[in-house]
Amino acid sequence: MNSLKKKQARQARIKKGIRKRVRGTAERPRLTVFRSNNEIYAQIINDDEGHTIASASTLKKDSAASGVNKVEEAKLIGKELAKKALEGNVTAVVFDRNGYLYHGRVKALADGAREEGLIF
Repeated sequence: MNSLKKKQARQARIKKGIRKRVRGTAERPRLTVFRSNNEIYAQIINDDEGHTIASASTLKKDSAASGVNKVEEAKLIGKELAKKALEGNVTAVVFDRNGYLYHGRVKALADGAREEGLIF
């Protein structure tokens, strides 16, 4: 149990350090990622107003995402989020990896968002 508490404390410290430097504004909101074992969630947030501009997650399973692995699914979520952001007149964001390594599903989500035209 002690090792689990150490791991959680380390993750919280990393996340706190990232949030100290990364802040979303009206001109350049924050794209934040949350990754669980089964799902991935992403939001574009204006921290000045505390307002979520767009969000996407794998909870809403559609036919395009069925039968693909988690990395490909994350890439589809990134593309979906970028489309919603561009509809809301958001072209540039700052990326908040939320303490996760920029690898695997987090990287795939970022790459998918970039492919659809989101700048970061």
